[in-house]
Amino acid sequence: MGITFGEFMTLLLMAIALGMDAFSVGLGMGMIKLRLRQIFYIGVTIGVFHIFMPLGGMAVGKVLSQEFGSIATLIGGLLLVMLGLQMMFSSFKKEDGPMITPVGAGLFVFALSVSLDSFSVGLSLGIYGARTLLTILLFGAVSMLLTWMGLIFGRKLQGWLGSYSEALGGSILLGFGIKLLFFV
Repeated sequence: MGITFGEFMTLLLMAIALGMDAFSVGLGMGMIKLRLRQIFYIGVTIGVFHIFMPLGGMAVGKVLSQEFGSIATLIGGLLLVMLGLQMMFSSFKKEDGPMITPVGAGLFVFALSVSLDSFSVGLSLGIYGARTLLTILLFGAVSMLLTWMGLIFGRKLQGWLGSYSEALGGSILLGFGIKLLFFV
């Protein structure tokens, strides 16, 4: 069975919509001082999470109801609010580095927070029987590219805004987390 153009475009648009949160969060996190190597690893990690989270969601979606997807969105929103608040508070301290950085466990929390919504979308797609391989590859590739774009653009903004950039980045994460919690 071949894939139709309409099916591909639908999945691509879905991947872009899911990747836009990675772009937004990347924009905020890019305002802390990151090296290009860190930006590369962050994008790859988020891309991998955007492969495995919807894959897990698609598997679970065949078994569970739609209600579980809203719980995943709430958890993602709470994680983003916590990350945003930590970045904002650390920008007011006299220390050189942020309280949480996208390396090690911080990178795991960061990637998990932006990919939880793809888990809930995977639940829906699993219920409707979407093409698994195409879906997860599109979700992973698009989110990786959009994360890189957000991080690089955030890095440029950091240079322009100086010491206020981390507070702005934290407020972006906080705002996006609040949006997930109250306006989805």
